[in-house]
Amino acid sequence: QVKLVESGGGLVQPGGSLRLSCAASGFTASRYVMNWFRQAPGKERELVATITSFGRSTNYADFVKGRFTISRDNAKNTGYLQMNNLKPEDTAVYYCNVPSLSSWGQGTQVTVSS
Repeated sequence: QVKLVESGGGLVQPGGSLRLSCAASGFTASRYVMNWFRQAPGKERELVATITSFGRSTNYADFVKGRFTISRDNAKNTGYLQMNNLKPEDTAVYYCNVPSLSSWGQGTQVTVSS
């Protein structure tokens, strides 16, 4: 059974950092493109970052470039989103996604507030 489980969200002050994890099971995650999306209250879900299979390349939305880093640990079958210099506008539920398997995690809440 294909499954994605996000973790690592929480409450952080502006300027702080968090690292989100996306644990995959039921498939070999390194063979697939993985995305991180986010959805803030009252807004549409938006793409944050993408990593290709085997981590060959990455891509970022303009609003996180230079602050967020997407990566993967193939041995752990896990993807990550390192988020630095967080801003209040980064507050959202963050989801990982493997598009070719139509698979989504349940999401993890990130709140940036003083």
